[in-house]
This record gives sequence, C-alpha cells and structure tokens, in this order.
Amino acid sequence: MLRRNVRLRKEYLYRKNLEGNEREIYEKKRKIREALQEGKPIPTELRNEEAKLRQEIDLEDQNTAVPRSHIDDEYANATEKEPKILLTTSRDPSAPLTRFVKELNIVFPNASKLNRGSQVISEIIETARSHDFTDVIFVSENRGKPDGLIISHLPFGPTAYFQLLNVVTRHEIQTKKEMGKMSEQYPHLIFERFTTQACIFMGKRVMNILKHIFPVPKLDAKRIVTFSNESDYISFRNHVYDKGEGGPKSIELKEIGPRFELRLYQVKLGTLEQDEAEVEWVLRPYMNTAKKRKFLGE
Repeated sequence: MLRRNVRLRKEYLYRKNLEGNEREIYEKKRKIREALQEGKPIPTELRNEEAKLRQEIDLEDQNTAVPRSHIDDEYANATEKEPKILLTTSRDPSAPLTRFVKELNIVFPNASKLNRGSQVISEIIETARSHDFTDVIFVSENRGKPDGLIISHLPFGPTAYFQLLNVVTRHEIQTKKEMGKMSEQYPHLIFERFTTQACIFMGKRVMNILKHIFPVPKLDAKRIVTFSNESDYISFRNHVYDKGEGGPKSIELKEIGPRFELRLYQVKLGTLEQDEAEVEWVLRPYMNTAKKRKFLGE
C-alpha cells in the first residue's frame, strides 16, 4: 500500500510538472486559430511549427482543446462516488469540542468520527487512504473553544486550513424541543459572493473544496446548507424548510444548527502529512489592507 501511494503521488507530480509545457503549446494553438479565423498571416515565430500544430488542432475536440490542470486531477473521480469523510480532533478534546464534532458528524453526510487517541497525523491519513475515505477533516481548539478546521482531500490534496470563529452549537440556538431532530438528508448547497473579477480563482477554488465534501442531493430534499462570504469570512448556516399551503410564498425556514464562521489562511497542494507539499496560497499580514483584503469574493 505504501509503495502504491508513493507511485501514485509521483505520477501526479509528473502530470503537474507537464502543465507548463501544455499551457505553452495551448497558447501557440490559440494564436494560430485566431490568425486563421481573422484571415491574418501566421505569426513569424510559429511558422516553423505551423504544420504540426495545425494537424493537432484538426484532431482536437471540445474535451481535448483546453489543457487539464492538477486541479482537474484532484477531483477527477468526485462524480463517480459519494464523498466519504473521516472526522477527528486534536488530542484530549474538551467537552465543547467533542460536542461540536458530534454535530459536524451529522452535518456532513457519510462522515465517520475517529477518536484521535495517541495517533499521529500520518497514521490517520494512511488509515483514511486504506479505507477509501475521500476527505479528512481535523478540528482543533484553544482553551476549550474550537478555533481551527482543516480539510484534506485524498489521495493527493489539496489541503485547506481555516480559522474557526463564533461557533454556536445547536442547543445554544434553541432548546432541544424547539430545535427538533437534525435532518440527515443530503443538503442543497448555496454559495454566496465567492467570485469577483480580481480574485475569481481563489473564490472558485475554496468553493470547489467545500462543495466536494457533500454528496449530490435529491431534488425534493428539504435541507439547505449555506456558505456566505463576507470580506473573506465564510458564514456557515444549516436550515430545513417546509412548504405551507399557500404556495412558494408560504415557505417556512428553520435553522437547525450548528453555525460558525470560517476564514481561509492557507491552501497546500498536497495532503496534511506532507510537509514538503507546495503552498498554493497563504494569508500574509501585509495583505490586510483595504485594497488587498478580499481574496474570495465581495
């Protein structure tokens, strides 16, 4: 199993290293296409390669015309099987953290909770790989308050690091009687304000990471999970709705908890135990200026 994981990782890194060459060839083909469509002469620097590139252009279709990236490979099998999540905590979790993770275990469909014990991160990741988990979620705390959440996608990454803020558990929103039983339906997902012209890549990147920890819901599902971005703080809300007799205008929305805020501070192109993994994006102190602050969306 270990040798197989090493081989798969090397193959993935090799494909990732080819991206630069594929992008360069794609740009050359694009210039040739534009010249042919507009009736202009082929650029001088491409005339020696024109015949070979035109032959490749003729053989391309809509699936092969645009080069694939390592991001495509990360979630290439996401549509073939439902996500399977391993949920764990830092060592010796406090009562508030344990209670919060129990609620997350129901929030995320197909999640399994693992008592950390004395296991190190590399052992947990290896266990998750061997049991075909698609993601591992670590929740940490500081002085009894949950303060960190890490999502590591398997087998190759990425790994997203979030600061966890303003955690409110179910019993703190309403009483157990008023709240009722938490729905375990596969939820419909709402992502709000995750794209701007200046930072469209990171907004879509984070949205891609979050949406792939939830399976595809049924059309008649009455549970809704919302990720709403406001100045790079992502608010999480969990609701169910009920249709009244008055049609669409009589829909009743009920929050079932928990609720919390996330703030992204790092994305790595690898799994959690790989210290050598490339850092794709990190929040720096000098970024906290008025002009540079919003990286995910409005």
